[in-house]
Amino acid sequence: MQENNKPNRICVGHIAGVHGVKGLVRINSYTEKPMNIGAYGSVTDEGGKRMFELEVQRMAKMQVLARIKGISDRNAAEALRGTNLYVHRDELPQTSDEEFYYEDLEGLCVERVDGDFLGKVVSVQDFGAGGMIEVSLNDCETIFIPFTKEVIVKVDLTAGRLLIDPPQGLFETINSREEKN
Repeated sequence: MQENNKPNRICVGHIAGVHGVKGLVRINSYTEKPMNIGAYGSVTDEGGKRMFELEVQRMAKMQVLARIKGISDRNAAEALRGTNLYVHRDELPQTSDEEFYYEDLEGLCVERVDGDFLGKVVSVQDFGAGGMIEVSLNDCETIFIPFTKEVIVKVDLTAGRLLIDPPQGLFETINSREEKN
């Protein structure tokens, strides 16, 4: 059951690969302090069917190296590559008024500060140069908007919307494509 349309589980990491031959996994941690990914108890896969106990070892090239209970060789660890790791929302710290979990943003309406509706949040991504909000503009087109305080003016979870002040030129390419069609 969801409360206030918030998901019950939050994605805290992603198994990106393996390390060595003894079953260590490389995890992209989404927690504020990456090494804390193991501090919330057991994690599950996306479906909540498989549970994993993490024993965090150390950091290596911005990834957490961890042992998973019951995984002792490279092949078994390799089979977990691509698995997202979730914890129950109740296990995580409460957010303050200006904090939120990325999952809370998915599905929010995106509006310009002038009131124009643009679309809905599909996901929040980080490709290495900072967060980006992926917004579905229509059934077949998405755009990425920088996740900065200058662009994302307000996150209003109660009203279910993001107010944005997009940088100049962000929508010109889309508008010119629409005019050609």
